[in-house]
Amino acid sequence: MHIILVSDRMATAKSIVITWRHLAMAAFGFLAVVLSLSSLFSYVTVRHAAEIRLPFLQDLLRATNAAEAARSNEFLRDNLNAMAIKLGQIQAQMIRIDTLGARLAALSGLKPETLPEGGKAKDGRGGPLVQARPLSAIELQTALDTLARQVDTRGDTLALLESERLRKSMLPTTLPVAAQWNASGFGWRIDPFTGERAMHEGVDFSAEVGTPMVAAASGVVITAERHPEYGNLIEIDHGKGVTTRYAHASRILVKAGMLVRRGKKIGEVGNTGRSTGPHLHFEVRMSGIALNPNRFLLDAQAGSSNFVALNRR
Repeated sequence: MHIILVSDRMATAKSIVITWRHLAMAAFGFLAVVLSLSSLFSYVTVRHAAEIRLPFLQDLLRATNAAEAARSNEFLRDNLNAMAIKLGQIQAQMIRIDTLGARLAALSGLKPETLPEGGKAKDGRGGPLVQARPLSAIELQTALDTLARQVDTRGDTLALLESERLRKSMLPTTLPVAAQWNASGFGWRIDPFTGERAMHEGVDFSAEVGTPMVAAASGVVITAERHPEYGNLIEIDHGKGVTTRYAHASRILVKAGMLVRRGKKIGEVGNTGRSTGPHLHFEVRMSGIALNPNRFLLDAQAGSSNFVALNRR
């Protein structure tokens, strides 16, 4: 950059050359002056403020901290109160679960002493809340830990009830026909066709043709077909090796592979196959071995009404 200077006293002009180096040095010097002035101003301001206004600033800082602490404590107290209310609601729900568990145990036939914590439902609670002071964080944490243990125990109780319900739903403890089964019992008898001693592997229910037949327990149909001796035969697998057979039906209302629930109609009484008259031949087998159905049917007469009511809920 060239700068030309012209003077009135001199007849000639003077030229000055300014390079980038000169500009950089000028900018650096200007920046140094600004920073020096700013530092000096800050030092003077802080020193005078510390000497003259320090008590006021300290009071203002203390008031600000106190207000912030008060807001924090109030927020924490509100949260603790809300958590305490929620804890009370959960405890009330636990009491209702205990009562329901006791009823389920009674319907399932379980003794209270066999359940965790005796299976006894606690008495009802209620009324207005009169509390001397709010719960502290430590007290609330202790209450939550206690409630967590109670939830685990109730979960074990309900799991036990559910397993018992499933176990009973798989046992043939529902009458397959609304009739008596003493027409021909389980065991050795005189065969009505040959007149010789023979093994009868089931029990016979005397009933009219068309009488509904129902599944004695929940399971999967594995046979629903015509048999030369059983006539129209239905066989249901209930799991754990337990199966039931329903023979001499006039109608079959299910197919192999179908899932049936306890009490579902599966067919109608008939007189098909090796039969002297209309009746239902009912068998219970364990791993293919015939069992005496009386032990299950007696349970059906004695207490299945309560269990069926539970199973339908």
